[in-house]
Amino acid sequence: MTTSHPRDPLHGITLETIVTTLVERHGWAELGRRLPVRCFLHNPSIKSSLTFLRKTQWARERVEGMYIAELP
Repeated sequence: MTTSHPRDPLHGITLETIVTTLVERHGWAELGRRLPVRCFLHNPSIKSSLTFLRKTQWARERVEGMYIAELP
């Protein structure tokens, strides 16, 4: 169970949870359309996506922004 933090909507949510949730909601094809990076377009996997997103700040910010935009 995650607790809401007043200033950080991602507090307590792992990057793996974010990517997994987005894949379940949209699928790899839609993620690749919205953020055209190789890890979403060619042989996508959670592991390869996490590796890329941990090394590439701009892509991580876009993925986190997509997740935040869809929060209830």
